[in-house]
Amino acid sequence: MATITIPKNLIKNDDLIIIPRKEYETMKAQILPTFYLKGKEADKLDKLIREGLKEYQEGKCKTIKSLADLD
Repeated sequence: MATITIPKNLIKNDDLIIIPRKEYETMKAQILPTFYLKGKEADKLDKLIREGLKEYQEGKCKTIKSLADLD
């Protein structure tokens, strides 16, 4: 096992926790709620996504740097 040195400025008030990445990813995934749509709501969202992807593929989308670029 390798030894690591952690600078003291990264450790404030004993708040440093080291866990494996796999465990971190599992914990992170559990934080966000999962929603399942059914019926009309699901169909509406599917249609909206299909239309958006179609417009993107047709080149109708543009890149903006800020919301001020929206006319």
